[in-house]
Amino acid sequence: MSRRPGPAAVQAKGWLAAHKWLLLRRASQTLFLALFLAGPLAGIWLVKGTLASSLTLGVLPLTDPLIALQSLLARHPLHVTALIGAVIVLVGYMLVGGRVYCSWVCPLNVVTDTAHWLRQRLGLRDGVVSSRNMRRWALFGALAASALSGTIAWELVNPVTLTHRALVFGAGAGWAVVAVIFVFDLAISRRGWCSHLCPVGAFYGLVGKVSVIRVAAPRRAACDHCMDCYAVCPEAHVITPALKGPRPIILAGDCTNCGRCIDVCPQNVFAFATKGSQQQGEFVP
Repeated sequence: MSRRPGPAAVQAKGWLAAHKWLLLRRASQTLFLALFLAGPLAGIWLVKGTLASSLTLGVLPLTDPLIALQSLLARHPLHVTALIGAVIVLVGYMLVGGRVYCSWVCPLNVVTDTAHWLRQRLGLRDGVVSSRNMRRWALFGALAASALSGTIAWELVNPVTLTHRALVFGAGAGWAVVAVIFVFDLAISRRGWCSHLCPVGAFYGLVGKVSVIRVAAPRRAACDHCMDCYAVCPEAHVITPALKGPRPIILAGDCTNCGRCIDVCPQNVFAFATKGSQQQGEFVP
């Protein structure tokens, strides 16, 4: 596997095309963070709240469905506005891909991607390899804890929430959690947090199983087996079925729709498509 994926794509397509989806993701993550922080830091209240629950322009409610589910399990009645917000978010991710949250919205993705980039530059081995089922057990544990404790248990330790608090209030605990995740991904386990432990990723992976927007491999016959797509993919196990299986499309809910496989492939094997555009054994553009 190439330790430094991407140079061939830069040579074939140019630097911008070889980083297009990465740049768009970083812009998206920055925009979401700026919208949430503009109010408390600058007094510009376009969005009030956090990624857990917010109100945009005073009219659009958005609620994290995982938070809503924990609230219901904790026997906390949800206001109708919060329920509407949860439905809006859930339907949105069912369309664009559940784990789009992980790669396009979650600010911790920048931290874990940076750790992975540095790990590659340092030539570090994968380290501790744990089962991806661990994040599903973490999800079950968070839901069970909410039901037993009567609290929204995950929010008490949610790294994203702690990071928001650290940015607004300078709270040391939030920065400490970010540092721990960075060191864990860098020195202990390759992509350990997002791919193996985070219960939010597990939840949105379940949503992603029914999502409409997918990454497909319409030109898989052109694949030269350079393995760059596997090197950059945070969930590399999802790629093989699209390249070798009966359908040239990634159907696994674990796919984050990050687009990096599209970026780094010099042969333009990959592209975004809709689930309905795939027919058995062929690609319909």
